[in-house]
Amino acid sequence: MDVVHPLSGTIAELIWLVPVLPFLGFLINGAFSLTSAYLPGPLDPSSDPTSGHSGHTGEFPALQATHHGHRHRWEKATTIIGPAVIILGFLLSAAIAWTMIQRGGDAPFIQRYSTWMPAGTLQVDWAFQLDHLSMVMVLIITGIGSLIHIFSVGYMREDPGYPRYFAYLNLFVVFMLALVLGANYPVIFVGWEGVGLCSYLLIGFWFSDTNNADAGKKAFIVNRVGDFGFLIAMFLLWSNLGALDFAGVAAKAATFPVGSGVITAICLFLFLGCAGKSAQMPLYIWLPDAMAGPTPVSALIHAATMVTAGVYLIARSSFLFAVSPTASLTVVIVGGVTAIFAASIALKQWDIKKVLAYSTVSQLGYMFVGVGAGAYTAGVFHLVTHAFFKALLFLGSGSIIHAMHEAYHEGHAHHDDAQDMRNMGGLRHTMPFTWAFMWIATLAIAGVPVFSGFFSKDEILGQLFERAHGSTLADAHWFGIPGSAILYLFYGLGLITAFMTAIYMTRMMLYTFHGENRSDEKARPHLHEAPWIMTGPLAVLAVLSAVGGWVNLPEWFTEKLPVGRTEALHHWLEPVVGHATTALAGAQPPTAMSTELSLVAAAIACALGGILTAWLLLKPAKLTSAAKAPAAHGVARVLERKYFVDELIQMLLVNPVIRVSRTLLWRGIDVGLIDGLMVNGSASVARGIAWVGARAQSGLVGNYAWAIALGVLGLVAVMTLG
Repeated sequence: MDVVHPLSGTIAELIWLVPVLPFLGFLINGAFSLTSAYLPGPLDPSSDPTSGHSGHTGEFPALQATHHGHRHRWEKATTIIGPAVIILGFLLSAAIAWTMIQRGGDAPFIQRYSTWMPAGTLQVDWAFQLDHLSMVMVLIITGIGSLIHIFSVGYMREDPGYPRYFAYLNLFVVFMLALVLGANYPVIFVGWEGVGLCSYLLIGFWFSDTNNADAGKKAFIVNRVGDFGFLIAMFLLWSNLGALDFAGVAAKAATFPVGSGVITAICLFLFLGCAGKSAQMPLYIWLPDAMAGPTPVSALIHAATMVTAGVYLIARSSFLFAVSPTASLTVVIVGGVTAIFAASIALKQWDIKKVLAYSTVSQLGYMFVGVGAGAYTAGVFHLVTHAFFKALLFLGSGSIIHAMHEAYHEGHAHHDDAQDMRNMGGLRHTMPFTWAFMWIATLAIAGVPVFSGFFSKDEILGQLFERAHGSTLADAHWFGIPGSAILYLFYGLGLITAFMTAIYMTRMMLYTFHGENRSDEKARPHLHEAPWIMTGPLAVLAVLSAVGGWVNLPEWFTEKLPVGRTEALHHWLEPVVGHATTALAGAQPPTAMSTELSLVAAAIACALGGILTAWLLLKPAKLTSAAKAPAAHGVARVLERKYFVDELIQMLLVNPVIRVSRTLLWRGIDVGLIDGLMVNGSASVARGIAWVGARAQSGLVGNYAWAIALGVLGLVAVMTLG
């Protein structure tokens, strides 16, 4: 007798509607985008919309050509439809989540809609799986996505590609929802490839600029490397386990011994895919360049969608990684190295979005350290809190960039780089709300009590330390190195990274909001706070950044201050990742409260120490504008140029490929062999034969008689000699 799932017959059966709503938005806004924008002209007909503008254009290229009033004919309809479909999706998701809380049930709720691949024993369905992990991801995607869509209305309204922008943004959410709701690896892969496509479209949204177009192509190509790993992992899953759905893979994986080479290979190929999508070394290089797209796109990619996909996939595949301690240690190592490497680069970036980009790479490293150490709940917890404060930081930087561009235009000032912190300063006086909100996010990402990032980052570091003794991971080896030594090492590197995070985030805030304003004098009177449609989402995210960490309060905190349920998120995710967590933790003894409090104190000291160090050493009053700034030297130059990684890739990989393509493939094979020898050569042979034939057909009967006679003599000679 089939057991009826508690969610059967409830609103949870409408989970398919959550991605369908933004897909309808994509279709409608996509249809709107097929019609061109109209130009009603500047609001002030006597103004010269292009006067006083030169140099770096940055974002808002449409604003470089026209001064306000440059709106698409379907702008009003797009303004309603674009955000509305995501907001409706969030409300439906919240209702489904409430039903899950009320009905309970640990088993996944699987909805099969049709058969996709019926080939012999291979049966792949179009199916969604609703469980505690996918529900968390759906709420983050639709919730944070709704705020970003609302912010985008104020940020992108003047752009002539406004409907196209929202069509891409809606489609991005569709594919991310498909990724987290897929009930098997092939369906996840469809969403996986879809977010890659949408990132290409949105990063290169202003494709008429070569740099933007190149950034989109770079993201697309680098992600293909990781996607190859995901494909190989699926092939190995089918050939060795005979299953591709999560329930089937989990059941078959449990029959393999711990440390199985097959499972390790599958996990490592899966992680290659995760490293590409979630920008881990060495495939992180696309994410900083992704800042070429509109700033709300950066917020969506970094906070609610694409880059979190890799962390989600490892948490979803925890039943595989629990069988392979070697693969799990590899995830810890790559994540830890990426975290400290990216944090060091962020220390010396001047573009406000580049600081946040490398911050994202670093924080993703933290998440991978968590899920690699078997602390799956801690990794997902940091994913959630990171969505809050990173969305706030990116949207806050978008408000700043928007205000700077507006001020340059309204003041007819010299158009300096509106994203360079050296051209900012003193903005706390003109943008007080943005200043306050971004300080909340900064304290959260730095790990200051009691903001959201403090709890999630502390849990990762604490569980990493705990796993270093008495766990299955600690007893394992990675190329002969004891797992315990690796875990202790990366706990220490995690503390150093936390210290560096506090420094570069405080540096960003000091140079942006404090000291004197360093922008053009004509622009300063026109600096002002963003409109409410942009500031409103910042206020909501500020609240979440401040208290969002309270969804998983540790026991030591609730004992001292009973304000919420202890480890609520841990209990929520227990049915999905609990078994794998226990498998990697092994017979680990409980940590003494004194030890736990000492670990918390160390994390707090790193956060506060980093903020204090930046506050004492950095002097915004001494900073000059970008145009007057001296060139960096020594270590500062190495960090500013990002360890010259892009230059090395250009020299060692890109240039050789171009030379081989140009010299061998184009000139040698295409022009020389195919065009020269095969095409032109065969044409020359045909022309030669035709020339001989043409000369033989002279029309003189005497010549033909001689030819016949010579032919007859030749035949007689052959027959006689034969």
